[in-house]
Amino acid sequence: MGAGTGTIAFGFKGGIGTASRRLPAALGGYTVGVLVQSNFGGVLTIDGAPVGVELGRYYLKDVLDPNSAGTQVRVPFTGPGVLQVDIADGSIMMVVATDAPVDHRNLMRLAQRAMMGLGRTGSAGSGDSGDYVIAFSTAPELRIQSEARLHPGQPQGHPSAPVQRGLLDNDAMSPLFLGVIEATEEAIYNSLFRATTTTGKGHTVEALPVKETLEILREHGLLDSPK
Repeated sequence: MGAGTGTIAFGFKGGIGTASRRLPAALGGYTVGVLVQSNFGGVLTIDGAPVGVELGRYYLKDVLDPNSAGTQVRVPFTGPGVLQVDIADGSIMMVVATDAPVDHRNLMRLAQRAMMGLGRTGSAGSGDSGDYVIAFSTAPELRIQSEARLHPGQPQGHPSAPVQRGLLDNDAMSPLFLGVIEATEEAIYNSLFRATTTTGKGHTVEALPVKETLEILREHGLLDSPK
C-alpha cells in the first residue's frame, strides 16, 4: 500500500486504518466500511479535543505561538534524526465500501462525505494535498450480467425486458452519509493509535503518544478516569 516511513499525519506516524458502521435493520441494515492511508497535516482534533495543540505539535505552531520556543510540552519530540514536521502537505487515500445497492451517482455523493470525516479530525486540506476517495458497492443488484444470462434459451438479440434493480433512492442515502463520515473519522484515529515509531533513510517519525493523548481526552471529559 506504500504506507511506509513517509506517511505522516498531523506530524505523527500515519499509515493504514479501518472502521465501519452498520445501519439499524429499520434503515436497511447496510454496512459501510472505510480504509484510509493517513498522510496529511493539520491540527489533530479528537472528538473536539485539541490534542495536537496540547501535545505541542500542530500545523503553523511557530506562527500561531511565537513564544513556544523553549516551552515545555507534554512530550519532548527531540533526538537525532527525528523529523520535526510542520507542514500540512500529503495525500490521504480513502476507500469506501458498502453492501448497499447504490448506483454510481450516489457512490460519488457517498465518497464526498468521507471528506467531512477527514475534516472532523482537523485536516487542513492544504493546497498541495492530493486527497481523494474511491467508493464502491458489493450489492448483487449492481452486477453487470450478459443478455444470455438474463434470458437463457432466447436467441441472440432477443429484446429483453428492463432489469428491475432495487437501488436506494436519494432519501435513503442520508443514514449512509452519516455512517461514512463517522467511519472515516474513526479510521484515521485508528491509523494513528495503531502506528509505531518508524525509522528509515536516516529519519525517525514518532508515533502518536497514546498515554498522553488519553490523558488529554480524560481532561476534556471524553474518557472515564482509570480506576
